[in-house]
Amino acid sequence: MEEVTLAQEVDVVVLGGGVAGEAIGHALAGEMSVLIVERELVGGECAYWGCVPSKTLLRSGETLAEAGRARTLAASRVDWDLDFPKVSRRVLWMARDLDDARPTKALEDAGAKIVRGSGTLVDARTVEVAGERYTARRAMVVSNGGTAAIPPIPGLDTVEYWTNRQAAVPRENPETLAVLGGGAIGVELGQAFARLGSKVTVIEGGPAFLGLEEPEAGAALKPHLEADGITFHIGDGCTGVERAGNGVKVNLKSGASVTADRLLVATGRRPNADAWQNAGLAKTERGWLKVDPATLEAQPGLYGAGDITGIAGFTHVAYYHGQVVARRIRGEDARADHSAIPRVTYTDPEVASVGVSEAAARAAGMDVVVASTDPGETARGYIADFHNGVVKLVGDRAHGILVGATLVTPRGGEMLGELVLAIKARTPLDTLADVIHPYPAFNRVLGAALQDLAAKAR
Repeated sequence: MEEVTLAQEVDVVVLGGGVAGEAIGHALAGEMSVLIVERELVGGECAYWGCVPSKTLLRSGETLAEAGRARTLAASRVDWDLDFPKVSRRVLWMARDLDDARPTKALEDAGAKIVRGSGTLVDARTVEVAGERYTARRAMVVSNGGTAAIPPIPGLDTVEYWTNRQAAVPRENPETLAVLGGGAIGVELGQAFARLGSKVTVIEGGPAFLGLEEPEAGAALKPHLEADGITFHIGDGCTGVERAGNGVKVNLKSGASVTADRLLVATGRRPNADAWQNAGLAKTERGWLKVDPATLEAQPGLYGAGDITGIAGFTHVAYYHGQVVARRIRGEDARADHSAIPRVTYTDPEVASVGVSEAAARAAGMDVVVASTDPGETARGYIADFHNGVVKLVGDRAHGILVGATLVTPRGGEMLGELVLAIKARTPLDTLADVIHPYPAFNRVLGAALQDLAAKAR
């Protein structure tokens, strides 16, 4: 048993050196003592096993798809030979070769101290790492994120499978890939591998894939993914997994089965609660750290930031939380506003959304108005040879404001900015309808949709 020494005191202790922890360290280390505890890599999931490598992988597949489109738009013949080692090397390079030396040095140069190891909260102000204890004089911040949730499927523990960590930084390109889960991670990685030549099957037990988005989003995206060769089993959940030669066999509720060289489990995330669950901190119904959504405090002097709060599992929210927490530790009355969190699934076309869905707005008792259109039926849609997308806007008639938006279109993530601001600022619909959009940009489709929504709300 390790001997525990007397606790060392610092101003701020941060459990977790991901995006939120980095933001806090850079914001505060020059003016107070900050200690960051990290058990893996400084920078967190996004930089090494999430957003950055997965979008790099998607980009590789996108370039091949664009080359193929040249057959329709510009060329009589286009051929290529896939160089998967080149793809793999570039993805790993973008993931910093799984080396956190640079971000670690940046934090240390700013004045923060990095402690390596698995930290455990002893109480609301003290963390223990490898027998050493560190006490926070001013604030403790829990920002240790989550990890892949593995469902209790019979036989799953008897086979090798990928999570996002193996799939986003791949060392092999399987001929066949089965994906459990039709959420953002599953469909992004599924499309990436499909475009790199894998035969991909997506298995979703729920009634629709991309179930957290408007139903129109999945309906619009599905034909595009099927055009890439992806097969779907929707509403037909997995009942068991078994070995099949060098691969796996996935048995479904309907009695059908899917055999594949590789299995990707993309069935959501769970909190890294082991580090703090014995410190008397409250949890949400799903096991995340319960915080006040405005102050991000779990209790006086103890904050939650980023994914661990369960508020939204996005890198941009984690960074925002880090900024808010840093300001509060300084003594400012900073408060988090989660009313307009943008979210983007980086498939081709992209699925971008913000605010509440039509169903959620109606459940909240709003007098709802809706406007929808197809960005493919615009000048830019025809120029780009894009077909079958959707723009859906949800308004609150009583207050004359936009409350939700969903886009399935190329560059949807770039188009979302004005809608995020509109929801956050509660900009009147008549003002939004009067905005001039450049012709023939993709975002010009928003002008007609906003005018339609404003007219319906009058």
